[in-house]
Amino acid sequence: MIALTIFIVTLILVIWQPKGLGIGWSAMGGALIALVFGVVQLSDIGVVWDIVWDATFTFVALIIISLILDRAGFFGWAALHVARLGNGQGRLLFPMIVILGAFISAFFANDGAALLLTPIVIAILLRLKFSPPSALAFIIATGFIADTASLPLVTSNLVNIVSANYFDIGFGRYAAVMVPVNIVSVIATLAVLWVVYARHIPKHYSVAELSAPETAIEDPLVFKAAFPLLALLLVAYFTTESLGIAISFVTGVAALVLMAIAGRWWQGGCGAVVSVSDVLRKAPWQIVLFSIGMYLVVYGLGNAGLTAYGAQILNWLGQQGTVIATIGTGFLSAIVASIMNNMPSTLVGALAIDSAQVPDATRELMIYANVIGNDLGPKFTPIGSLATLLWLHVLAEKDYKISWGQYMKIGLIITPPVLLVTLLALVLWLPYLSTF
Repeated sequence: MIALTIFIVTLILVIWQPKGLGIGWSAMGGALIALVFGVVQLSDIGVVWDIVWDATFTFVALIIISLILDRAGFFGWAALHVARLGNGQGRLLFPMIVILGAFISAFFANDGAALLLTPIVIAILLRLKFSPPSALAFIIATGFIADTASLPLVTSNLVNIVSANYFDIGFGRYAAVMVPVNIVSVIATLAVLWVVYARHIPKHYSVAELSAPETAIEDPLVFKAAFPLLALLLVAYFTTESLGIAISFVTGVAALVLMAIAGRWWQGGCGAVVSVSDVLRKAPWQIVLFSIGMYLVVYGLGNAGLTAYGAQILNWLGQQGTVIATIGTGFLSAIVASIMNNMPSTLVGALAIDSAQVPDATRELMIYANVIGNDLGPKFTPIGSLATLLWLHVLAEKDYKISWGQYMKIGLIITPPVLLVTLLALVLWLPYLSTF
C-alpha cells in the first residue's frame, strides 16, 4: 500500500504540475520518499539508471536536433511542400499530413512530432481558413499519428529504446521486426481516422493562400546540412550496433555537429541564425530527472508485488497460444499505460516478461507486443504518454481546447482497432521473419 500510495501521489503531481512544478522534480520527490520508506534501496538506483540512461540521453539529443531543425524552418518547409502537393484537394491533403507526421515521428520521435508538427499544421489550417470541424480532423490526425507511427526504429520512442536495451535487441533486428508492423499501424490509423472524420474534410482548398516552401527556411546552412546529416545518422545506427556503441552517443554526436553548424562555432558565432543556447535551455532536461525518479517509484511498485502479479497474468496468456498471448500482452500494456503513463508502464511490462515462464517464441512476441501496447495504447487517455500531454499543451496555447472527456471519447474509438490490427500484424510477421 505504501508503494502504491507513493506512485499515485507522484503520478498526480506529474500530471497536475502545481505552480509549474517540473515533472522531474515531482518524480525525484517520489523516488526520495520511496527510499525513505524502504520501498526501494540505494542499490536499486544503479539498476534503474542502467536501464534508462541510454534512452533518456538519446531522447534529449533527438529533441535538440528537432528544435534546431524547427528553428531553421525544416519542418515548416516540409509541411508547406505537402500542402502544395495536395493540389487543392482536401481529401488528398489529409492522408499526406498523416504520412508527414508518420515520417517525423519515425525519425524525430513521437514527442518531436507532437511538439513541432502540431503548431505548423495549425498555422497552415488558419491560412487555408478551414472550418473548426475540418481543422479538428487534421489536428486529431496529427496528434494520434505521433504515437501510432512511433514503432519503426529504436529511436522513434523512449519506450522502444528502454525495451531494446533491456532485452538487448539490436537496432537492425528491431527495425526488421517493427518497420513492416509500423506500416500496418500507419495504414490502420489512416483508415480509422478516415472513417471517423471523412465527412469533415473539405473537398477543396486554395493553394494560392499558401506561402512558397522556401519562405519557411530561416537558416539555409542548417537546412542544407539536415539531409546528409540525418542520412549519416541512420546509417550510423546500423553500423555501430555491432561495435557496442550506445545509441545516445551516436545521437549525441549528431546533435553536437548540428549545434556547431547552427551556432557557426568555427566563426565564433558570427552569422548564427538559430540560438543554440536558447535551444539548450528549452531542451527537456526534466526528462532526465523524470526517468530516474519515476522509474525508481515504479521499480518499488514492482518490488512490492506488481511484477510478480504481471508475470502470473503473462504466464496464463502464454498458455493460450501465440495469438492470444500477443494480443493479450499488447492490450494489457495499453491499459496499464493509459492508467500510469507509458514510460513507467514499459518497465513494469519488461520486468513482468522477464519473470514470466513462457516459450522463447512467445516471449519475443510479448516483448514487441509490450512495445506496441505502450506506443499505441496511451492514446486511450490524455495521461498515457508525455507526447499527448505535450500535444494538448500546444493546442491550449493555440486556443484549441480539447477536454479530457472529448479526448477519451476519440481515443476509445480510434485506438482499439488500430492496436488490434497492429498486434495481428506482429503475430503474422515475426514468425515469418524468424524463418530467414
